[in-house]
Amino acid sequence: MIKESEVFKIGKFIKPHGIKGEIAFAFENDVFERVDCPYLICRIDGIFVPFIIKEYRSKGKEVVLMTFEDVDNEDKAQRLSGLDVYFPRSYHEEEENEDIEYSWNFFIGFTVIDEVAGELGVIEAIDDKTLNTLFLVKNSEREYIIPATEDFIVGIDAKKKILHLELAEGLIDTQ
Repeated sequence: MIKESEVFKIGKFIKPHGIKGEIAFAFENDVFERVDCPYLICRIDGIFVPFIIKEYRSKGKEVVLMTFEDVDNEDKAQRLSGLDVYFPRSYHEEEENEDIEYSWNFFIGFTVIDEVAGELGVIEAIDDKTLNTLFLVKNSEREYIIPATEDFIVGIDAKKKILHLELAEGLIDTQ
């Protein structure tokens, strides 16, 4: 069984395209194109379900049209519409490119360590409902809301799930 800690969100299925099971996929992270993983994952009724990729083709800068095994008609594709799409962390960690572009959702579950304040807690969620994306970081005593910006990131250890930040002075109250 696939656990939430083993995946990260990379986009969303939009709607069927045609009658042969093809579906439009709006992605935030193109890791599925860079890493040789045979499947993508959706959460259906609280369970993470893998879908084997047959093929896909580009339909613009951030949308592809995908077909999956066992999704061979418009009705089956319609059932996927609106579902979030996830990618397995284990395949992403195999990528050996130092110029990897992570999506913010990739960092859910990472421990945040600030250069001055030390360990702040674990990223529990990403708030992207406002203009500025935020990390929601919690530990046993406190909760922090930290702007998700590349300007603060000084290091990423994807294997150990640690995000090293250098936060601006006064951004968080460590008292």
